[in-house]
Amino acid sequence: MVGMPGDQIGPLMHAVVPMVATLGLEYVEVSPERTVVVLRDQPEYRNHVGGPHAAAMFALAESATGAVAIAAFGDMMDRAVLLPTTATMDYVAIARGDLTATARLDADADAARAQFDAGTRPEFDIVCEIADAKGTITGTLRVRWTLKALR
Repeated sequence: MVGMPGDQIGPLMHAVVPMVATLGLEYVEVSPERTVVVLRDQPEYRNHVGGPHAAAMFALAESATGAVAIAAFGDMMDRAVLLPTTATMDYVAIARGDLTATARLDADADAARAQFDAGTRPEFDIVCEIADAKGTITGTLRVRWTLKALR
């Protein structure tokens, strides 16, 4: 089941998440199964070795996981809020240039919906790989998300 049309999510993220707009994140592909987001190389976001700062890489990947969550569960926002509960980031190679984050839902969306509808608070993982322009994986992020009922 689709939570929100993918073509609406990039503009939504820019409108409601100031950091997304500040970084100029580009939502290339958005679906409940996979989201691709690009961070263009910007000198003001570089670190001491000339690549994107770890915080910019994290923001890119976390935003990609959030877009997957909205694509999968956005239709439930009248009764729930999506929240990240934990995140684990691995920086595996020095990043250079433009970065592409590819996030995937690593859970059963229908099962999470059923748990929510049964009155429990589901948790589900979304994983993301960050690649440089050459396709080298420079980082990975796993975020545990939850659907919290609105009161």
